[in-house]
Amino acid sequence: MEWRGRLARFAVTALSVGVLLTGGVSGVAPAGAATSDGAGQAPATYTNPVTAGVVDTFPDPSMIRGKDGFWYAYGTTNPIFNSKGEQGEHLLPVLRSADMVHWTYVGDVVPPDAIPPFWQGNSRAWAPDIRYLDGRYHLTYALSTGGIALATAPTPTGPWTHHGLLVPSAPVAGCPTGNIDQALFTDTDGTHYLYWGSYDVICVSKTNADATALTGPVTQVAQGRRMEGAFVVRHGGFYYLMYSDGGCCDGAFSGYTVKVGRSQSPSGPFLDDTGTDLMNHSSKGGFVLAPNGNGFTGVGHNAVQTDLSGQDWIVYHGISNADPDFPPVQTRAGVLNLSKRPMLIDRLDWIGGWPVVNAGAGASVSGAAAPVTTGPVDDNFSSGLAGWDSRGPASVGDATDSGRFAQLGAGATLTSKVRTEGDLRAQADVRTPAGGTVGLRAGVNGRNGAVAWLDSRARELRVEVTHGDTTVRSSSPLPAAFDATTWKVLTLDWVGDAVTASVSEDNLIDPLATATVTAPRNAAPGGAVAVSAQGAGGDVDNVSAAPAARPVTERVPDPVPGRLLTSYSDDFDGTGMPGTGDSAWSWVRQPATGPRLEDGRLVWPTQSAELYTGNNTASVLLRDAPRSDYLVETKLTFDGTRASQQAGLVLYQNDDRYLKLAHSVLPENRKAGEVLHQTEFGKEAERPTATPPLAVANGPMFGAAPAETTWLRLYVRHDAAHDEYDVRMASSTDGERWEWGGTWSLSNQGDLRIGLVSMNTAGATATFDYVHTYDMAQAAGAGASR
Repeated sequence: MEWRGRLARFAVTALSVGVLLTGGVSGVAPAGAATSDGAGQAPATYTNPVTAGVVDTFPDPSMIRGKDGFWYAYGTTNPIFNSKGEQGEHLLPVLRSADMVHWTYVGDVVPPDAIPPFWQGNSRAWAPDIRYLDGRYHLTYALSTGGIALATAPTPTGPWTHHGLLVPSAPVAGCPTGNIDQALFTDTDGTHYLYWGSYDVICVSKTNADATALTGPVTQVAQGRRMEGAFVVRHGGFYYLMYSDGGCCDGAFSGYTVKVGRSQSPSGPFLDDTGTDLMNHSSKGGFVLAPNGNGFTGVGHNAVQTDLSGQDWIVYHGISNADPDFPPVQTRAGVLNLSKRPMLIDRLDWIGGWPVVNAGAGASVSGAAAPVTTGPVDDNFSSGLAGWDSRGPASVGDATDSGRFAQLGAGATLTSKVRTEGDLRAQADVRTPAGGTVGLRAGVNGRNGAVAWLDSRARELRVEVTHGDTTVRSSSPLPAAFDATTWKVLTLDWVGDAVTASVSEDNLIDPLATATVTAPRNAAPGGAVAVSAQGAGGDVDNVSAAPAARPVTERVPDPVPGRLLTSYSDDFDGTGMPGTGDSAWSWVRQPATGPRLEDGRLVWPTQSAELYTGNNTASVLLRDAPRSDYLVETKLTFDGTRASQQAGLVLYQNDDRYLKLAHSVLPENRKAGEVLHQTEFGKEAERPTATPPLAVANGPMFGAAPAETTWLRLYVRHDAAHDEYDVRMASSTDGERWEWGGTWSLSNQGDLRIGLVSMNTAGATATFDYVHTYDMAQAAGAGASR
């Protein structure tokens, strides 16, 4: 195990895209020794994937900051060193980092010669979720043969004790879903919840006090086409359920997108940002992260993390369009074709009460500001108490789970020799025996300053701010089962005149208690940082103070239509049927009977015909598209009720190369006979890595819920540097408020044409009010850099 002393190493990190750190440092203190896990100062910027050059793939990642001060990431079983000639897979691989950017492989949760006896013979371990609960690391993971298992350990790298299945492989009463893709969450009353489910329902149940068994009842909280990977956080009084839909693992045709719904209860109902219940039989809005044309698709299966400035981050995997797949790999389950899914991170902003990545710009590749993982004060006491002014009984202890830490007796205080200026976040790992109280102070200047007290005797979290003769305070009760004798994360944020204390087990946006006060007039956060103990004393570790992240409050603009291009538009108010005579429209496979003009609209019954890989029988109504960037929009009224009925827009090169945005009625996988109304954004093209080389593949993304009348948009941008079309979808149910979703990229192998379809299953009618095309040559807010 490697330890570093990290007092007074401050990386001046300028955060771009609207996030700035403010503050400074005065005084001199010794810098601690650095290690190979990210030596020296934290990086100012980073490049995605952060696991590039370390492992070939790291799917379904989760992350935690260990009590040793390092960050640890856990991934799905995969061939992580395939490019180095290594055969087979690593069973739940583990990575470690000092800065969330530079990672080192440190082992696997399950050795290949120590498979737990409850695994079935061909089981593969998927989607680990990591938590720290009452002094132990809790790792839940799914088995490919069904079922959710639990392993615990005293350190982030083990040794791991396997406790069997939390959720059985057999169906659970009341939950018609695949028993995989789980995540734990702890509420403010200390109750643990387990969320799980895949393709197409997500369920939740309470667990017992040590999170080793479900206690029920089981509640369905979300359903949707290819919905899975739930991850719940609590922020600003709401519970947010993040999940992924659209397909994780189909190489360059993976349409994974992270979405969210929020609730006032951990058991729902969860609503997306349009007010749609996540249990509705439809696709959903609430976009957090979607492919944005930056060279990666399949972005999803997320977790979260918070850096030392208080900035939240999303942790997820993505697939490179340029290098999407492994060659066939021999695994415990046989020879498999697997996609490469390295780990990426990006800034998670909270705007208008909703989480969104990089203010809505989506995933980054290079040049984004890195997480803040060190600050003016940054000490894990591996170098003792140097750099602190000590008052009262204080010493340094050692523990197997966290290394060295500071032991504070009753009345003891350690005050940093470094002084901070400006808004800041202070953070420490703390624990105290019964009757003890530990405090984290900021802005210490004589009697003035703020302090967060974790008081085990009064069983409360308390925040106080003193300025002159004025002291203001607030408190919040700790959960009934709160165990102050095990490490907890105590934070103190002083931003402007708002001072907030919080305590959590693992700082995964899951506070157990929060207390906030308004600082007295003229009080400011500048000064030293200190840790204190009263009563029975307490222990502290990983003490840090960093300039506070300045939250982003505005989203980047979405595309806005430019000038209407009348020569590429049609209001269907003519007398001639499109596709006949001298019309600008033409047919691929003109139907014998079909669409008609009626009251200035194109009315088209669905055909019993398909446009899917090798089955190309559907009619397509086409017209030329502009050569410059453009946006095409239609207003569609659709009355489909049967599975596979669909109608909408296409951008068409040929039967095997197109993009489609449609109102689709699709079957629900886990509920026989039920259907889901989807805004479906599909891509079909050749799969270059397939055998034979030109095998055709088709992949979907999903937009917000459609209505009987839905407006559809496709924004087309030619990426000259990579000679491809980046096409972003949007939909609306009122023609005013648009939900912008993901981007498919299609290599330029010829002109695309604008088209309409109404197909798959007969019995429904599509009514198109118009097709409008707009010039977007000067549009902003829609491109993605690489």
